[in-house]
Amino acid sequence: KRIAMGVLEKIKEIEDEVARTQKNKATNYHLGLLRGKLARLRTQLLEGPKGVSSKPGEGFDVLKSGDARVALIGFPSVGKSTLLSKLTKTTSLVASYEFTTLTCIPGVIQYKEANIQLLDLPGIIEGASEGKGRGRQVIAVARTADLILMLADASKGLLQKELLTRELESVGLRLNKKPPDITFKRKKTGGVSFTSTVPLTQFDERLCKAILHDYRIHNADVLFREDVGAKEFIDAVEGNRKYVPCVYGYNKIDNITIEEVDALARTEDAVVMSCGKNYNMDKLLEKIWEYLNLVRVYTKPKGEAPDLSDPLVLRHGATIEHVCHSVHRDMAKNFKYALVWGRSAKHRPQRVGISHVVADEDVVQIAVG
Repeated sequence: KRIAMGVLEKIKEIEDEVARTQKNKATNYHLGLLRGKLARLRTQLLEGPKGVSSKPGEGFDVLKSGDARVALIGFPSVGKSTLLSKLTKTTSLVASYEFTTLTCIPGVIQYKEANIQLLDLPGIIEGASEGKGRGRQVIAVARTADLILMLADASKGLLQKELLTRELESVGLRLNKKPPDITFKRKKTGGVSFTSTVPLTQFDERLCKAILHDYRIHNADVLFREDVGAKEFIDAVEGNRKYVPCVYGYNKIDNITIEEVDALARTEDAVVMSCGKNYNMDKLLEKIWEYLNLVRVYTKPKGEAPDLSDPLVLRHGATIEHVCHSVHRDMAKNFKYALVWGRSAKHRPQRVGISHVVADEDVVQIAVG
């Protein structure tokens, strides 16, 4: 505890200094160093002192099941439990006082022949990233999700979104972002070699070396292919960031004006809704499906019609090899060729090899030797 307090005080000091510092070219170097220190301290805070194992959280070790996992995150009393009971066949304890859900409750959404596991995580309070509340366990589960569904109260919508995004950012979750195009490799000797294929406006070799020095890294190859700053470089060095798509659901729109609803609906990655009144729930499901980017593949035995009631649900970018593994683990070993009907085929059917990438609603017939 005492160690944590020391780290928290240091984090607070650095955050205050970052807030006080004007952002311009002259302070870029100084801010970069401060951000590096912050990232390191936050990692230390979340992982705890080395050599000390933490006890698993009760109710938080939820087995992954279904075709994808969605983590439902939001402040207390924004309607997460109501949403869970509407979308799935699970009843989470619903009450209008705060902190009804204290453990992690899984439910399953059945949509477009896929089973999507929805986890109702306890209302995050500000400070979860500092280990307050059940924050640490909540975040550990959120990191295993394929999508985050952030539920906010429409009347406090953008403020809650900002606070939660900041919380999740500080524990290494990056919402709706791509990993920075930076190659970072440690090596045994030879110092730090720094190159970039694009002009850099927010970063330079001096800052790179200073941040690495802070991490006690003295030999590394660094290559920038994108004009980004210290924050992204630190993400590349830490190497444990999780990039997750996120849908923002603004609930209880029946409590605000139509102009406010319209303004929220126009924000990025947003769905306006009301769980209590059942408004726009189908739109929310569509958005979840779109952001999960899943692919359904129907299998067809030779000489028979395909079974269109029970598809294999795979990740975007899946190949025929993934289809083989989903059917039977020995199928890929004895694979000869596959016939594909559907969007990924140039003509129907197309004879393809094991590395052919399948598209949503393709029909596949596999020939084995």
